[in-house]
Amino acid sequence: MKITYDQQVDALYIQLTETRPSRGVDIEEGVTVDVDAEGHIVGLEILDASERLGKEQLHSVTLKDLAFEAMPLKA
Repeated sequence: MKITYDQQVDALYIQLTETRPSRGVDIEEGVTVDVDAEGHIVGLEILDASERLGKEQLHSVTLKDLAFEAMPLKA
């Protein structure tokens, strides 16, 4: 997962997978869910992010209760 913020256009993008999106689905004005050819969610774009989320939220990300096994290091 990768989260990026473009301050010039005030857009936040949450990329869930490396899969290339085939289309976007607008769920409300300024919020688009990107999906692959099978309809699986691959990302989420939020325009006017600083207004929607607050500027302080854009500078802080909290990961909570992530339960997963450690991935072996690649040689």
